[in-house]
Amino acid sequence: MGSDRIQLYNTLAGRKEPLSTELPGRVTMYVCGPTVYSFAHIGNARPAVIFDVLARLLRQDYACVLYARNFTDVDDKINAAAAAEGVGIDTITNRYIQAYHEDLAALGVESPDLEPRVTEHIPEIVKLIQALIVSGHAYEAAGHVLFHVPSYSAYGALSKRKTEDMLAGARVEVAPYKRSPLDFVLWKPSTEDQPGWASPWGRGRPGWHVECSAMIGKHLGKTIDIHGGGQDLIFPHHENEIAQGTCANGALYCRTWVHNSFVTVDGQKMSKSQGNVMLVRDLLAEASGEAIRLVLLSTHYRNPLDWNDRRLSQSRATLNRWYTSLARTEGEAHADWSETEPDGEVLEALRDDLNVSRALKRLHELCHLLERAESAEHAQEAARAFRSSAGPLGLLQKPAHQALRELHGESIESAENERSSERIEALVRQRQEARRQADFARADALREELELLDIAIEDTPDGTRWKRAGRSIF
Repeated sequence: MGSDRIQLYNTLAGRKEPLSTELPGRVTMYVCGPTVYSFAHIGNARPAVIFDVLARLLRQDYACVLYARNFTDVDDKINAAAAAEGVGIDTITNRYIQAYHEDLAALGVESPDLEPRVTEHIPEIVKLIQALIVSGHAYEAAGHVLFHVPSYSAYGALSKRKTEDMLAGARVEVAPYKRSPLDFVLWKPSTEDQPGWASPWGRGRPGWHVECSAMIGKHLGKTIDIHGGGQDLIFPHHENEIAQGTCANGALYCRTWVHNSFVTVDGQKMSKSQGNVMLVRDLLAEASGEAIRLVLLSTHYRNPLDWNDRRLSQSRATLNRWYTSLARTEGEAHADWSETEPDGEVLEALRDDLNVSRALKRLHELCHLLERAESAEHAQEAARAFRSSAGPLGLLQKPAHQALRELHGESIESAENERSSERIEALVRQRQEARRQADFARADALREELELLDIAIEDTPDGTRWKRAGRSIF
């Protein structure tokens, strides 16, 4: 089973295209994972969540999905962190790999099929570099091995950069052993106090770009169907991957390139100097993982996402409404929706370049159908459809009462008893004002919002009265 119904924006082509795969019914996807020297921040979490959704969608349409996300576990920043603590790099990388797994699990991110580590692929890296030297695309100089960029005429196609512009922007002080200022390192020498491996060019360690190409070649083949990562990786990392992978293998490197955009915080670029780096584990102390996940999905992946308290509040409110509706129907039981097919409109939206906003709109409609179910049997059926349709987005996968406790950080009974009437009173006043101004569309919308909070309202000559119609949590 395969599908050409999925449309993805291909960075290389500069447009949306039907997904094309090398083999019918099978799709391979590689996503650049983290360099593990510190805890993950929301900028690291966004691609993990985005490509988790894509992997879930692919598994709806393909019989075989092979998804790899790597760990870069040798790097100068890792070396510096290990030296500062007086430990080996394994101590640093194992610590932060475990933390990364914990954080992503809390966000509902499923494990990929493969998680290759750079340090486990040194022989493959050496072999790839040797192939590039033999084919005339790489050379040894001063203990380094470098890829000779002018040897690959298509360089710059992914980033849409011209070679002359890249040369003009190159730093004035270029290493004297480079044949071209654009040439990049495939292998570099290591000092005695740095991690290193034996190679034909002496003891050393790989350059960053060659690592991914070697791991892809071993696990996924010469040509892959989808390569993903953050927008910041387009140049030079992915541009260099294409050059070395194509030249080493003499084949197309990747069919479709998918990149997510940046995360800002309250409109500002996230950086240590700004003091606004948002670590996932710090956010998890304030909010449920599912609420954080929904924020990360709230903006189309190709657009910048601005993280702020308002978004997190909206995410909590949405999940509260959804799980409250499910709790009324399912009670304390853990519902089984595994045999129910996801809604076609949700899948259709996701197949359109991961149009999550349209998928979420449909989930709101499915929630509305659940709340308006005319019988217990219809409610159970609607609940199963609702849950299964949220599955491709990695949402609504927990028992409703457990999820509500996580959202509120307290028991359901306590949340219900302590719920304030201030918001309800405010909505009622807004509706009265809308009716006074003859804005009946706004008044109807506010009535519906109150009904979703399980509030019954009655308009009388003496004003509007309201009461709680049943069990609900806000």
